[in-house]
Amino acid sequence: MTMLTDAAEAFDAHQYPMTTEELIEADGDITLELPNGTEKLADALSRSAPETFETAEDARLAAYNGVSGKAIGRKGYSDRDPVCMGEDGPEEVSF
Repeated sequence: MTMLTDAAEAFDAHQYPMTTEELIEADGDITLELPNGTEKLADALSRSAPETFETAEDARLAAYNGVSGKAIGRKGYSDRDPVCMGEDGPEEVSF
């Protein structure tokens, strides 16, 4: 299994520009280990419209944006949202 950050390093080995199709052909069989399961890199890249990546960073961003909900640790959770009216929230902590 491979973490998304580790898989993204594989993008550095390619010559750019490179299309989505070429990237999927080269690295699509990489299995990504996500907080709530796994998925193939090809699936993540296929969720976006086909494009031509000018750099490895462009390819990395497409992969990060394409992962499924399996990459979300706790869906809907935010420790930054204020407590809704009528709900008891956590006690404030002073540092």
